[in-house]
Amino acid sequence: MNHVLFEVRDQIATLILNRPEKLNAVTPEMADAMVAHVKDCNARADVRAVVLTGAGERAFCAGSDIADLDGYDSPWTFRNRPDYCDAIRALRKPVVCAINGYALGGGLETAMSCDIRIAADHAKLGAPEVKLGWIGGGGMSYMLAHSIGPSNASLMLMGGDPISAQQALQWGLVSELVPAAELLARAQAIAATLASRPPIAVETAKANVRAAYAMPLEMAIQYERDLQTVCFATEDANEGRAAFKARRPAQFKGR
Repeated sequence: MNHVLFEVRDQIATLILNRPEKLNAVTPEMADAMVAHVKDCNARADVRAVVLTGAGERAFCAGSDIADLDGYDSPWTFRNRPDYCDAIRALRKPVVCAINGYALGGGLETAMSCDIRIAADHAKLGAPEVKLGWIGGGGMSYMLAHSIGPSNASLMLMGGDPISAQQALQWGLVSELVPAAELLARAQAIAATLASRPPIAVETAKANVRAAYAMPLEMAIQYERDLQTVCFATEDANEGRAAFKARRPAQFKGR
């Protein structure tokens, strides 16, 4: 059985974790597949946006399959394994995550590694690693603290209990709640909007948001202006201005 499904249609790549009987928990083989698909997406001009979700109605992803964790011959081997969260963060294209159920541990880290998150109204999000004697290692603390503040992050990281989709929306961890039956269509619609925009500008905006996390204000503004100048020099920017003046739809080519 293929545990990671992948297809490209209308400039949108859809990546589905396909192990619903195990809450889409990620095996090393699945992590390798995700790394490969990310490299493929980055290399393809016909991919302008990505949707990431899980199969079934119960879970987006429950993180790494705990049954596999004893298979590493040392903690150092575990430390240096291919990481699926790193893979998602390596995507240059914008990524919309459709959280269709539980997003736990590495599953939450994977969701937070995406650019835009929407969730089914029955979803639950949590960082339960502390209950098993460890903590997350895919950026959990950094991304939670930046997304929902240190106090809320501490509650999730130290307590380990999941929060509801409604709480995640209130804290700003997700952007929208959608009925489960409409979730994937809504994610695809958001991705279609992103795919319709000039791809260089979209990818630059993504890089700029990531950089802004770590920069002081003055450095962030300077970096943003440098990126703006790069975009301004593209053919797409020329096309955008010409289309605006002519009052016609722009035809962006990623150049």
